[in-house]
Formats: sequence, C-alpha cells, structure tokens
Amino acid sequence: MKKLNVMLVASVAFFAAGTIAHADDLVFTLKNGTKSVLTNFYTSPVGVNDWEDDVFGKDVLGPGESIEITIADGRRTCKYDMKFEFEEGSNLDTTTDTQDLCKTGSYTIHE
Repeated sequence: MKKLNVMLVASVAFFAAGTIAHADDLVFTLKNGTKSVLTNFYTSPVGVNDWEDDVFGKDVLGPGESIEITIADGRRTCKYDMKFEFEEGSNLDTTTDTQDLCKTGSYTIHE
C-alpha cells in the first residue's frame, strides 16, 4: 500500500509540473484588420536581435480573419516585437510593432 501511495504522489507531481509548464505558454488572438492577406508573421522577445521562425508556416491570414497564436518558447516574457508581411502586390509595406501580449490578450493589425 505504501508503494502505491508513493507512485500516486509521483504521478500527481508529474502531471502538476506539466500543467505549470503549459501555463507559461503565451496565448493571444491575432486579427487581420487590413484589406490585404497577411502572409508572414514573426515574433521575437524584446531585446533579441533575430526573428523567430514564421508563425504561420505555409498558412496565411486573410482580411478580417482571426487566429489564436500560442508562443510556447519557454520564456517568461510578455513583451514581443512583431513583424508582419503582406502578399506581393499589396499596397502595405512590412510592418513592425512591440506589444505586451500578456496585457492585451489580442492584437489587430491595421492599415
């Protein structure tokens, strides 16, 4: 019986640790408030001089569409630099911005 209790406590600790790590993921909603297709979206914590990989991969975000973004980079930061690239032929240039994504919970890119 004592061995079973030790295994049960170890299992609970394992699952609790997994929940805590998952809670550190930064989740926010990105909305395309422009009239152009958003083809690439990059993020990087403030102070890091390189952009992370394109969040969309092969996907795009059409005008008026929204998507839930999860940044699971293991960092405990809320302030991110963001870079937005639009479809070729669009009248919009590449745009950058910096936001505290923990406070906002959502971000809308405008023209």
